Amino acid sequence: MSVPRHVAIILDGNGRWAKSKGMPRTYGHTVGAKNVETICRAAWNMGIEYLTFYAFSTENWTRPDDEVKALMSLLSNYLATCKKTAKKNNMHVRVIGDITRLDPKFQSQIKEIEEYSKDFDGLNMTIAINYGSRDEIRRAVTKITEDAKDGKVEEITEELISSYLDTKELPDPDLMIRTSGEQRLSNYLLWQLAYSEFYFTETPWPAFGEEDLKKAVEAYEKRDRRFGNAEE
Repeated sequence: MSVPRHVAIILDGNGRWAKSKGMPRTYGHTVGAKNVETICRAAWNMGIEYLTFYAFSTENWTRPDDEVKALMSLLSNYLATCKKTAKKNNMHVRVIGDITRLDPKFQSQIKEIEEYSKDFDGLNMTIAINYGSRDEIRRAVTKITEDAKDGKVEEITEELISSYLDTKELPDPDLMIRTSGEQRLSNYLLWQLAYSEFYFTETPWPAFGEEDLKKAVEAYEKRDRRFGNAEE
């Protein structure tokens, strides 16, 4: 069995799922947040070492103000309880994205949970908040340029660029899952997903359970990953 080491997930369909239940969009986000722990536990039991969730993109700021506020509150509340979850599941928690736009209290929460969980050696769980891949690459190029001026950069290689990205501590994803039927990357891990396998499902994120994850992994196991090499 060839289980993916790192799975990246785009959590799509929260609002549409809630609407189908006659509930406000925020209800879908609440249920979706609770589903993260379920999938983390299932992934670890399957042998997956890294999970990265796309929770809030740089483009999500354009959503209605009440929805943005609800999402920020939900993410903040999640991190507030994440210590207990991280300890219980021996889980290393990271956040990627430009957190400087977030509320100072929220930024402190992020730094606190990252420091608290840094030595846990179970599942590596990463949450992308105020993350956009183009913005990530822009920030990386800016930093590389600054370091080059200071004589800290001699040659620009793929490895160097990777070392300046938010995901520098993570292996590239083997599998990317997007829920709720959409088939696009939406500015998610563009550099890192260069040779990842993609899996799209009609199931919305709040309804995406352990069996759905198993189906995605089973589909991955049937893929022939050649990383650009010619067929034998």
